[in-house]
Amino acid sequence: MNDNADKPGEANRPPEDTDEIAELAEALEAGVEHGEGDVPNDDAAAEDPLEQLAAENAELNDKMLRLAADMENLRRRTEREKAEATLYAASNFARDMLGVSDNMDRALGAVSQEQRDAADEVTKTLLQGIEMVQRELLNTFGRHGIRRIEPLDEKFDPNLHQAMFEVPDASKPAGTVVQIVQPGFVIGERVLRPAMVGVAKGGAKPAPDAPETPQAGAEAQ
Repeated sequence: MNDNADKPGEANRPPEDTDEIAELAEALEAGVEHGEGDVPNDDAAAEDPLEQLAAENAELNDKMLRLAADMENLRRRTEREKAEATLYAASNFARDMLGVSDNMDRALGAVSQEQRDAADEVTKTLLQGIEMVQRELLNTFGRHGIRRIEPLDEKFDPNLHQAMFEVPDASKPAGTVVQIVQPGFVIGERVLRPAMVGVAKGGAKPAPDAPETPQAGAEAQ
């Protein structure tokens, strides 16, 4: 017969095995530590949306900057194209007006300085009137971006000049413009008409271009 059954309350007493109590305590401590390690960090969770918003803001800001740059480039390109269209729209008309300037040049060139000095007042007034009209025409050309080319004593430039003949002239470097048959005209960066010129032949050779400074230093070494 069980001795404990004769004593009231003995069946409800806690276990007295110390090993069992130690194991229960260790399991409880392990559970608490494990639970504390798994608790989410509220600060880290709160930073994620902020970082995402910051990244989206940076991306939108970059897109806005790119869009602003594209719009500025478009504005400049449109203004340049508009200015060029306005400038070069007068090319055909200006080219037709060159004949007027040429006729004035011929009229003034037909009268020498000696003839002018000996001319009567009517003739002098007429010549002065032609000169005034020519100056006004050239000034009007200038207001519309049209320039006259008179490259006397300049180096021949095939982009702006048209050589009509060569002139033996030992006093000028070969390739120098020594005579202008007909002046040229440009509008903006375009040639309306090249200058028709005579070019020196048989003179001294043009001076070579100066060597670059790094090359000169290398040769000196």
